[in-house]
Amino acid sequence: MKYFQKLCSSLIIVFVTTALYAQEKQPMIGQTAPSFELKSVDDKDYSMEQMKGKLIVIHFATTWCPFCNAEAPNLELLYQLYKDKGVQVMIIDVKEGKDLVTQSFKRFNFSFPALLDNDGKVAASYAPAGVLPDLARDEVVLASNLIIDREGKIRFYSLLNTTSFDAKLTMARKMLDELLSQ
Repeated sequence: MKYFQKLCSSLIIVFVTTALYAQEKQPMIGQTAPSFELKSVDDKDYSMEQMKGKLIVIHFATTWCPFCNAEAPNLELLYQLYKDKGVQVMIIDVKEGKDLVTQSFKRFNFSFPALLDNDGKVAASYAPAGVLPDLARDEVVLASNLIIDREGKIRFYSLLNTTSFDAKLTMARKMLDELLSQ
């Protein structure tokens, strides 16, 4: 019995260490961002293809996520600071209905698009392999922020890490400034 408890404890430590390492390491850096076509809450079509040539900030969210809601005002501020520099900010809401998303996000008065990933396939395509394997793949990316460069490559990826949560998006801003200076 003690052997089994020790084994379970070791596995938990390995799992947590692996998850934290993957979060801190920023997975998928340099990879081509998965393509998608989604509708926004105002029924406009958006795709990765149409945004080529821009820097893109994507935040994966749900209305019930406290981390997403904490970042929301800062996403709007980030958009206001960078929109004239060729940066597109968007939220991809995962598996929630249009009416709920529209109602919930009205309180933040977003001036950038909130896209609907109704079946979670886009979110799942952005879930790094091996990270948080006990979650559904479309849940792994919730409260994540990504920056995709003008060529469509992932240059920044912050998975939710509750020990170093960056609600003010300081690391994302730092990366945007770096990419804009190139």
